[in-house]
Amino acid sequence: MKRLLLGDEAIALGAIHAGLSGVYAYPGTPSTEITEFIQGDPLAQKRGVHSRWCTNEKTAMEAALGMSYAGKRDLVCMKHVGMKVCADALVNAAITGVHGGLIVLAADDPSMHSSQNEQDSRFYAKFALVPTFEPSNQQEAYDMVASAFELSERLREPVVLRVVTRLAHSRAAVEVGEPLAEKPLNVSKERWVLLPGIARKRYDALIAKQPEMEQAAEDSIYNKVEQCAEAPRLGIVACGIAYNYVKEVVGEKANLLKVSQYPLPAAAVQALAASNDAILVVEDGQPVVEEQVKGLLGAGYPVKGRLTGDLPRTGELTPDAVAKALGQPAGSAFAPAKHLAARPPQLCQGCGHRDVYTALNQVLADYPTHRVFGDIGCYTLGALPPYQSLSSCVDMGASITMAKGAADAGLFPAVAVIGDSTFTHSGMTGLLDAVNDHSPITVIISDNLTTGMTGGQDSAGTNKFEAICLGLGVEPEHLHVVVPLPKNMAEITRIIREEIEYKGVSVIIPRRECIQTAARHAREARKAKEEKK
Repeated sequence: MKRLLLGDEAIALGAIHAGLSGVYAYPGTPSTEITEFIQGDPLAQKRGVHSRWCTNEKTAMEAALGMSYAGKRDLVCMKHVGMKVCADALVNAAITGVHGGLIVLAADDPSMHSSQNEQDSRFYAKFALVPTFEPSNQQEAYDMVASAFELSERLREPVVLRVVTRLAHSRAAVEVGEPLAEKPLNVSKERWVLLPGIARKRYDALIAKQPEMEQAAEDSIYNKVEQCAEAPRLGIVACGIAYNYVKEVVGEKANLLKVSQYPLPAAAVQALAASNDAILVVEDGQPVVEEQVKGLLGAGYPVKGRLTGDLPRTGELTPDAVAKALGQPAGSAFAPAKHLAARPPQLCQGCGHRDVYTALNQVLADYPTHRVFGDIGCYTLGALPPYQSLSSCVDMGASITMAKGAADAGLFPAVAVIGDSTFTHSGMTGLLDAVNDHSPITVIISDNLTTGMTGGQDSAGTNKFEAICLGLGVEPEHLHVVVPLPKNMAEITRIIREEIEYKGVSVIIPRRECIQTAARHAREARKAKEEKK
């Protein structure tokens, strides 16, 4: 049977059909739809597949490792920046090994469509010394999940599955099979205790598995060689989705190695090099494979790609870029319109974050030296007109710790703005540091009762923020909850002004439901009411 699926949906369905028992994830574009699909799938619901959102990617990875210890197949999902958060657990999981199949799904975002950096998750897999799968299309995305689970269980190692935005968010017809049963509970009899003496032995065992991983890549059905006698003597190594762009440009007239399973199949690369005069490495992301090919073939063999400038060093790969690298004319495109006004993204009309920034700007106008340190979420749009409130936005949770550091340096006033979900993800430890140092900062936790930026998923700290802040040591008299509405502006500005003057840690929680989530809840309530009639 065929189904029309997003790449993310193909991965999710592939996991369910491969006997998935749990998905652990933190929402982040372009990975969010995987968990949402599993949450809504009838078979997953019938089987009771665990699919709650986690506080951050590290807790997700560790919970998944626990399920693997119990012998079940499970999936960890995140966008590329989440790989940094889970890296400690991932690297150590490679040393402990796994029991039930464990896949770490990393959705990379070349061109930063919805991200603060470009990052290639294949580096993390290489760093952890574990295999990677990189599908070239939605069908492979579906099929690879079962293959990755099988390889994970055979090698007793976690396996990384890497996709990019273009694959995650595009649709294609996918031939789906019959679902497998879940694995039975089968708790590991081993002790995964990484004391130094044990860890050294486990690391030696991981190194000893590398030849088997390399051979698995050499034998993989997802890696293939295509030869054409009429093609120029330029070998092409095409990785993942880049394979489609190469085929679009050259058709069958290419000497081509498709790579969709890693470690890099070295023997196949060397064979390609031997029958050609140069190699072009085409990959969407950073020059991960290009660097490896250069090292494999030596300085005397010409290897082209992003490092040589034949392909753009930054941004999303395109067929036009591939055509240019191959010396062929690029497709025609219309020039950008010249007379359209710029339309940058803005906070929704009726959003509570608007009232927060209005109040904050009103108060801080009296403090010429102020700085407001922002964070990752919808409220980051407060950096743009008409508010232009934020001085920084670096990474999840950085607002509080940067405000603390600036205050330590003597800046006054130092204000941090962070969202509810981001606070529980990465902000709590920074607040504890600030409390322990009695830092003179004002922290605004803008609570819209959801993870708004990624579509309204559950927020881990909902209805708990006051208790969390008090538990971290914030003084009760300097913890305030307000309702961000124009009619409450006098109260909000008064509280902000008073707490800025307090020479210690203050926390203000403006709380009002996300306008989009509220509208959705209203629609659901109306629908439920109509169905009862």
